[in-house]
Amino acid sequence: MKIDRIVLRQLRLELVHPFETSFGRTTGRNVILVEASSDGVSGWGEVTAPEHPFYNEEWTESAWLILRDYVAPALVGRTLEAARAGELTAGIRGHNMARGGAEAALWDLEARLAGRPLYRHIGGGARTEIPCGVSIGIQESVPALLAKIETELSAGYHRIKIKIKPGWDVEVVREVRRRFPDIRLMADANSAYTPADADHLKRLDEFYLMMLEQPLAHDDIVDHAALQAKLDTPICLDESIRSARQAEQAIRLRACRIMNIKLGRVGGFAEARRIHDLAEQAGIPVWCGGMLEAGVGRAHNVALSTLPNFVLPGDVSASHRYWARDIITPPIEVTPRGTIVVSNEPGFGYSLNREFIDSITVRRESVG
Repeated sequence: MKIDRIVLRQLRLELVHPFETSFGRTTGRNVILVEASSDGVSGWGEVTAPEHPFYNEEWTESAWLILRDYVAPALVGRTLEAARAGELTAGIRGHNMARGGAEAALWDLEARLAGRPLYRHIGGGARTEIPCGVSIGIQESVPALLAKIETELSAGYHRIKIKIKPGWDVEVVREVRRRFPDIRLMADANSAYTPADADHLKRLDEFYLMMLEQPLAHDDIVDHAALQAKLDTPICLDESIRSARQAEQAIRLRACRIMNIKLGRVGGFAEARRIHDLAEQAGIPVWCGGMLEAGVGRAHNVALSTLPNFVLPGDVSASHRYWARDIITPPIEVTPRGTIVVSNEPGFGYSLNREFIDSITVRRESVG
């Protein structure tokens, strides 16, 4: 397919509820959409970079500039396959979220041109319903957290992830386990700890968590390997895994027993599939993490989660948990049994609410 044009749109969406992690508190999102066009057909991707460079080095403004000045010019006018798009932007150091948003748009475009559902086009289809988990941010109090968990369990979600940080960890998890002794529970630290906290983190072993996600530095593999050797609780790596090469290193060093794959963090579907395949060969289960995506990014996550080794419930939940109104129609919904039914429509499977998108667009630029 020949890429005729790429259009960037920055949208402003307010969250239904603030979301707090060890990085800070988020009340709304500046979402960048990438529209790639060929022969009058458009494919869509979403850039998952947050508003500030705390998760990694990317943020909204950096992603916009990288897309406008480097990624889009490298793609527009070229005839290419989506699986090879990453090669054209590989000279850009880092900035996987910017590159991945554009790459996702090309996969969606290619699937639409072929008249195929995106999940089939990427090689998925191991399941037609996605089991869903939820991520719950740091709350104002333990009773508020327990009430939030009760609400999500009543909605049918299969797994609960709670955010932790120093001062909001062991005793909080203890109270959750006391109230909910049998649920599938995990804790996400978002790099809030250091190797000096190993004995403290060891205390989490008594709560039989599914996993402890990214306890140490965002760019570390070696210290995670040392920590995993001390813990019974499986470590899941998130921020540390940006490429198949790093996934291979983590596997070789036994730095984790589970991996979280996020499309943006690894630069798109092609690299996500490589990491998925490596983990599957090593017997390491994977799951799909979330970045407070709007509907386009959420639909892409659904497609990704149909690959066979996504055997654990991911952070792919209903639109209404985050947005009063989503940018796709229908909004993504979760069944009473805690699943999302995969759409068989061409591309990512949903329609865009163009009128609503236009009403919340704060910036737009076109290349090509």
